[in-house]
Amino acid sequence: MADVARLAGVSAQTVSRVSNGYAGVNDATRRAVLDAMKELDYRPNSAARALKRGEFRTIGVITFSLATTGNVRTLEAIATAAAREGYAVTLLPVALPTQDEVRGAFSRLEELAVDAVIVIMEVHLLDAVTLTLPPHVQVVVVDSDAGDHYTVVDTDQAGGTRAAVRHLLDLGHETVWHLGGPEDSFAAQRRADAWRAALAEAGRVTPPLVRGDWSAESGYRAGLELARASGCGAVFAANDQMALGLLRALHERGLRVPEDVSVIGFDDIPEASSFLPPLTTVHQDFAEVGRLCVDAALRKVRQEEPERGTTLVPTRLVLRASTARPGRRDAE
Repeated sequence: MADVARLAGVSAQTVSRVSNGYAGVNDATRRAVLDAMKELDYRPNSAARALKRGEFRTIGVITFSLATTGNVRTLEAIATAAAREGYAVTLLPVALPTQDEVRGAFSRLEELAVDAVIVIMEVHLLDAVTLTLPPHVQVVVVDSDAGDHYTVVDTDQAGGTRAAVRHLLDLGHETVWHLGGPEDSFAAQRRADAWRAALAEAGRVTPPLVRGDWSAESGYRAGLELARASGCGAVFAANDQMALGLLRALHERGLRVPEDVSVIGFDDIPEASSFLPPLTTVHQDFAEVGRLCVDAALRKVRQEEPERGTTLVPTRLVLRASTARPGRRDAE
């Protein structure tokens, strides 16, 4: 910095102001400093500046899986929103959602120097075996039933599910079967609970729940089971990937979609409109989830503490060709 100041004919303080983007430096002086920086190949030491300010402009992200569409798209949205605010993202995948793994992940992120941590949990923080997060770290949680203990951002799982079930019942189906996600997933459980509640509110029989693991292959296996089930004329799949496997199984068993069986998914992945037939599904706004997570994290960093509790991002039902009235060939 002293070399730059000498070459530009200014004080070191002026160089500091220019390198940090502060106002109050006239254009001619700013150009002289920037030219000197370029000539000397000078770059401000971001690590030193971070230590001085106590701000690293980095957000840590802990996630337990990168195998699911929801987690990957949420991570992408967080990275995009953080970059828009001038922050980098440090990702730390964790093998298992155990207390030791979580504690180790937070310790590692503290070593890497982050300002806040966003945790993509997809687990039940309020279960009997409770995962606790370090109280001294600025934390935002995604996709969990953390209640009022943490700041949580989540998709409106229940609202999206109710819309899907109501759509199928309004078409005239007697009931709706459910291809659910894994039992240890918070999102899967919330969707399954909402499915049961929607059928109960409508006074309909609740069929047995069939589970998959979010993958298309598990949807295919479950689809073979559903194809044999008596009276299965409408299925709500907990995600689009399992719905894809379900469509294949129904086709192989000679059942037409939507003429014989209506199918709805959840997520609205980019490929959903290219399924055969194009999939009716519940759209999740991952970009808004990511934006709200980063906004809440930065408010904590700036000591503008957001309220604890859950912020729900609305969903919307996207109608395509995989649902129809029972016995009709024309899709709704």
